[in-house]
Amino acid sequence: MLDLETLAEHCRQCGAELIPEEPLSAHTTFKVGGPCAAFVTVPDIPAVQHILQWLRTNRIPHRLIGRGSNLLCRDTGFAGAVLVLGGALSSEITCDGDILTAGAGVSLKHLCLAALNHSLAGLEFAYGIPGTVGGAVFMNAGAYGGEMSQVLTAVTILDEAGDVRTLSAEDLSLSYRHSVFMEHPDRIILKASVRLTPGDPEAIRANMHELLGRRQAKQPLEFPSAGSTFKRPAENAYASKLIDECGLKGYRVGGAQVSEKHAGFVINRGGATFADIMAVCRHVQETVFAQTGYRLELEPELL
Repeated sequence: MLDLETLAEHCRQCGAELIPEEPLSAHTTFKVGGPCAAFVTVPDIPAVQHILQWLRTNRIPHRLIGRGSNLLCRDTGFAGAVLVLGGALSSEITCDGDILTAGAGVSLKHLCLAALNHSLAGLEFAYGIPGTVGGAVFMNAGAYGGEMSQVLTAVTILDEAGDVRTLSAEDLSLSYRHSVFMEHPDRIILKASVRLTPGDPEAIRANMHELLGRRQAKQPLEFPSAGSTFKRPAENAYASKLIDECGLKGYRVGGAQVSEKHAGFVINRGGATFADIMAVCRHVQETVFAQTGYRLELEPELL
């Protein structure tokens, strides 16, 4: 059981910030989720090591999250500690020639803008993805023909033993919406480096805004969601097309609905609960399998 007083003391020792009973709905793009017992913002790597060592030693359930853009939290909340990266880990970006290195808590938008400011091309696909660098590495995020595996060179992690290590991209088992971190959730992503290509800043800016315009035109960004709700089930099969062909656009349970604008999105039209969203997702999965034989796998992580 989580001892909040002791955790609070450890937070004071390392400069972390603790908020008890913080609603996770305030920290996910789906705007769904009950309270976690402790919400902890860790300012630097020593603080991450300190807090994680205590949580692991005391066998306290815990989870590190980014901006919650690929996360679906239960209405009952989480009876443990939720950690987010703060300080330099959420703001610092450095440039060394054609390599940008960013803290895992840095937003993808800010990393893309840093690439533009340094006239570096190759990251435009990520502009508009509402996540962090760490989250993008974790799920090998991608869009419009690009993905992190194409630019990622190295990742700094905190391993299961509490040691800081640097792994090359080849060590990460990157594939479609997958990385080694999915099999090893105790490995914490701290920083990531991407190698880009020198380019014309006006061409880079134009590409970024063209892709963002396509995203805004085709996706229901006016509603809370976790982005694409289902993974592509096969190389040439797209979840949104299958869902649309099954006549599921607009299917609704409570406040959750299959978007009428983009069938690949389950959205929160207002007041949706975890149960509403999962009911819609299960119906979509069962219908698509019955009609097409494809099994759709959820893309968001469950907490």
